Amino acid sequence: MVSLRKPRVLITVESEGQVSREEMRHLQEVAEVEVVKSSTFSRKDELLRIIGDYEGAIITSNIPFDREVIAKAEKLKVVSRFGVGYDRIDVKAAVEQDVYVTNTPVLSETVVELVFGLLFAAARNISKADAYLKGGKWMVREERIKFTGVDFFGKTLGIVGLGRVGSLLARRARSFDMTLLYNDIVRYRALEEELGIQLLPLDELLSRSDFISIHTPLTEETRELIGEKELKTMKPSAILINTSRGPVVDEAALVTALTEGWIAGAGLDVYENEPIHPDSPLLTLGNVVLTPHLGAGTRECNERVVSAAVENTIRVLKGEKPLYPVTS
Repeated sequence: MVSLRKPRVLITVESEGQVSREEMRHLQEVAEVEVVKSSTFSRKDELLRIIGDYEGAIITSNIPFDREVIAKAEKLKVVSRFGVGYDRIDVKAAVEQDVYVTNTPVLSETVVELVFGLLFAAARNISKADAYLKGGKWMVREERIKFTGVDFFGKTLGIVGLGRVGSLLARRARSFDMTLLYNDIVRYRALEEELGIQLLPLDELLSRSDFISIHTPLTEETRELIGEKELKTMKPSAILINTSRGPVVDEAALVTALTEGWIAGAGLDVYENEPIHPDSPLLTLGNVVLTPHLGAGTRECNERVVSAAVENTIRVLKGEKPLYPVTS
């Protein structure tokens, strides 16, 4: 007799309501679904205990889907990431076990908007001015120098990683009449012609750029891609933005660079360790703007991400190819 049991899918969420009722109903048409707060798996033991019961998993970025977990997931057919980065998933182990890994690269527009927000906030000292005013003060003319920023229009923007987000950032930056530079392991000749963007070695890009925005995945090659040497290569007036992955930047070196004036400022949405430690020196620096990993943090983007992750999972469970495969 053929079993009519639906496959089981585990969903980890950061907050209640992250998956809409509509998307839940869509997934429940083909699977039994269990939703668990991602904080439940702050220790891997609980994940190891239950993962063997599921054919699908839709996970947040903080879930450690390493080789040990995948080995325990004997029924697993697909692991879908809410978001783009999949550095906490052992892709090689998944391939060996015939498990699809998918992601949801549908957040580029939203991330680019945050990049500009961090750029403007850092370049114009918006956070410092906001805190000053909320502290009950008003800027007298003699104190204006404390909040004097720099223009964005007409400057040079260096983009490290010209993929989905990086290329979209370049398109948007054209409206500010910026000189555009990029560094990547891939050469994008069509984009060079379309956008007038120039490929440069990393050291030359860093030395010429007024603003640098990082958009690379985290790999062994990109870990601490921006370290002491690279930070010292930048202009003293440069501002560094990172919305990709925290470990791409050597955080200790960045703190030194900001403290000693190697660069003028930074805007960070990602960190070496998340959540950021309450004793982190970054929290005390006036020339850095910080946000708590909000790159995809809009209602519209969350809806797109959830929809894509659910569709990826449904397609694999039906024996079809997912929308956004990391593995084939």
